[in-house]
Amino acid sequence: MAKLTTRARKALPKKDFAGPGRSYPIPDKKHARLAKAMASKEVDAGRLSRGEERKIDARANRKLGKSGSARKAK
Repeated sequence: MAKLTTRARKALPKKDFAGPGRSYPIPDKKHARLAKAMASKEVDAGRLSRGEERKIDARANRKLGKSGSARKAK
C-alpha cells in the first residue's frame, strides 16, 4: 500500500474519507479495507458506535464497488 503522506491526506477531497472529521481516509481500495478493519476494532474497544461503524463500512463498500445492505451480525 502506498503511504499516505500528510500533504496527500490534506489534498484529498471530503468524499475520500469514511469517518467524521476527515477520519478514515479511503483514497483507494486498500485504504477502504483498512478503514473497515480499523472501525471494527474501534467498536470492540468501545471508542466507536455501531452506527458510526456502519457508516464507515458503507462508504468503504462504495469505494470497493460492493453494493447491498449486508449487515454484520454481532
